[in-house]
This record gives sequence, C-alpha cells and structure tokens, in this order.
Amino acid sequence: MIVSNISIAVLGLVDTAVVGHLGEAYYLGGIAIGAVIFDFIYWGMGFLRMSTTGLTAQIHGQANNQDDNNACRTILAQSLITAFLIAMILLIFQKQIADLALWIIEGSAEAAFYARTYFEWSIWGAPAVLSLLVMTGWFLGMQNAKATLIVAVTVNIINVILDFVFVFGFDMDVRGVALASVIALYIGMLLAVFLVFRELRTNQGEWRISDILHIQGLKEILALNQDIFIRTICLIFVFAFFIRQGAKQGDVILAANAILLNFQALMALGLDGFANATEALVGKAVGSKNKKAFVDSVKTATFWSFIVAISFALIYAVAGKSMINLLTDILSIRTEAYQYLPWMILSPIVAVWCFLLDGIFIGATRAKEMRNSMLISTLLVFLPAWYLLQGYGNHGLWLAFIVFFVARGLTLAYASFQIEREDGFVLIKSFSQGKSFN
Repeated sequence: MIVSNISIAVLGLVDTAVVGHLGEAYYLGGIAIGAVIFDFIYWGMGFLRMSTTGLTAQIHGQANNQDDNNACRTILAQSLITAFLIAMILLIFQKQIADLALWIIEGSAEAAFYARTYFEWSIWGAPAVLSLLVMTGWFLGMQNAKATLIVAVTVNIINVILDFVFVFGFDMDVRGVALASVIALYIGMLLAVFLVFRELRTNQGEWRISDILHIQGLKEILALNQDIFIRTICLIFVFAFFIRQGAKQGDVILAANAILLNFQALMALGLDGFANATEALVGKAVGSKNKKAFVDSVKTATFWSFIVAISFALIYAVAGKSMINLLTDILSIRTEAYQYLPWMILSPIVAVWCFLLDGIFIGATRAKEMRNSMLISTLLVFLPAWYLLQGYGNHGLWLAFIVFFVARGLTLAYASFQIEREDGFVLIKSFSQGKSFN
C-alpha cells in the first residue's frame, strides 16, 4: 500500500513538474486550483473506498463460507451502483460545480482560466475515479493489497508517459495533463474490473439482487457513508481554505504552496499505506473477534508509521530544496517555497498520528468518532487558529495547518481511549451487511 500510494503522489509531482516548467506561475496556479476542486469532489467521495474497506474486511474476517462471499459481492455491487450514480450527477452539473468552485477559490484571471480548462477536461474521468475508489476499498477489505498496487502503478506509468506526450509533444499545456489522467484512469478501471473477477473466482459465491437492493442494508451503509462524507468534506474544506488564502496573496505564493502541498500529498499517501493496511487488518480482527490480532496490528502499524514519518522529515530537511528545484525553474516560486519548507519538515511528525488512528477507526467502522474529531479540529481549532495567526501572512497559514493535524490526532486518541475504556474496538457491536455482529 505504501508503494501504491506513493506512486499516486509521484504522479502529482510529475504533473506539477511538467506544468512548473512551462514558464509562467499562472499555469501552476491553475493546476493548483483545479486540483483543489477535484480534491473536494474525489476526496469527498472517499467514503466509497473507506466504507467498502471496513465492511468487506469485517465480513471477510468471519468464517469463510458462501454466505460471507455473497455478502462481499453485495457490498461491492452496492458501492459501485452508488459510485455510478454520483458520477452521473457530477457530469450533469459540471458547469455549475466549476462556477461555484472558482467563485469560492479566488485566483488571478489567468490562473482561473487554466483551472477551468483543467476542470472541463478532467471531469470526464469521474466515473473511472469513483469506480476505482470502490474497487480499491474492496481489494483492501479482501486483504489483497497487491491488486491495488498493480492498478495504481499501471495508471501512473501511463499517465506520466502521456503527460510528456501531450504537454511537450502536442503543446497542450494543462489540457494535456488532464487528458493524460482521464485516459490512464479508464485503462486502470478496466484493469481493476479484470482483477476483481479474478479475485471472485477464488471466493465462490453468488450475486443476489434481493441482497443488493435490501433496504435496511442500504440504509446502514448510507448512514456509515454519511459520517465519513462529513468528515472528508471538513478535511477538503481545510485544504481549499488553505489554497484560497494563498491565492489571495498572489500567483507566486499560490504556486509555492501548491508545490509544498505536493510534498504533503507524498507524505500523506506514504503514511496512508499503513492506515490502509490497518483498516484491512483491524476490520478482519473485529469481524473475527480476535483481540490479539487487533492489538498486534495496531502496535506494528504505530511503530512503522513513526519510522516512516521521521524518514519523510529527514528527506525534506536534506533534499527539500532540490525537490523544489525539480518541480519548477521559476526563480520567484523557488525562493518563496524555500521560506515555507520548514513547515513541511515538521508536518510528517505531527500528522502521522491522525493517519494511523483513521485506519483503526475505519477498519472498526467507527465513523461517528471520526466525524466528530474532524468537526472539532476544523471549526474549533483550525479556523480560530488561522484567525489569530493571519497577521503572520503565509507563515501563519502554515502554522494553523499544522495545528489542525495536531488537533485531529489528539481528538482521535481521546476517542480511542474512551472506546477501549468501555467495550473496546473488537468487542463492540459491529456493522455487517444487513445485520450486526454480536
């Protein structure tokens, strides 16, 4: 999962590097704004992956029989149907979405123009993205991280190659970056479908329409998804707010922040590898009621997450400026990004805990606690911190961003202690397809 996730982050770095060498800050600013719009959309739909992982892992953790295999198919089908319906809504209302997003995120006229162009081309990849979210979550729940790696690496290799072909070969600027992503995503979707059917051949079962359309089961899944959706929307709000405040300070700071947020994404996706693995293992432990497996998974993930977080901090401290130089040759953007690099060196050490705890809560399908943690961290910590620190300019914005991650870690840790003081993650009443574990 670490390799899979980092390959996604590397793709973002390549996109940034390709555009960062086109010679103007507004190209990079346009990509930054466009990326935030899709962060809102696709990260907001992250519940499709998270809920699918937790539910599938818990069922997979029970005795392996045909009823369980049928239930795993049911979760996959229900999630794919949900993903398709959401994708159709996004395509139908794409103009309204773009208008609203560009009104919210204030950038220069040039940056807004290229952001809209990037959006209009990239939105056609929505059905593939949402389907891949579901299938990735299902693979993780089935304890098959190798499939997600195969899909992610394939998509990203194709995307990188097409980036250079379209942008430099056909002079398509941000349109080339968007088109490369759309083509690569649909190829990845077809590959994922093939791997799903291969997985199903080793887990014999049936597709039951009555189960797929079971009203109570759908209601329980939607309730779980609702809490994760609220949690994710808060997260994306913070990132969008961050980009907006940077954009108000000009295209150069907007572009510098965009480069450093790529570093943030690289770190986050790397640490999310442990979170994803923890989701699958915790879900399996909860489903099988195996307390020892739960404790062992959490201990191992905690140790290695911290090691990887320290590694990222050291990499950014030693090679951060060189990485910035690779992403852009525009001197003003380089100089600006150097100033805020120390915040990125600090970020892995303070953010690692919320990523790890997210994995535990998702695997145990404890979405309400995740929702509450994010609401507190966003509304009661991040926004007040920014208000108090805005006099320090972009440094104040970065400090508020760091404080936000600290608050997420602390609130999730408190919630986990509360759960363990009561019934515990493993012994609690857990979600299942249309029923509950006892």
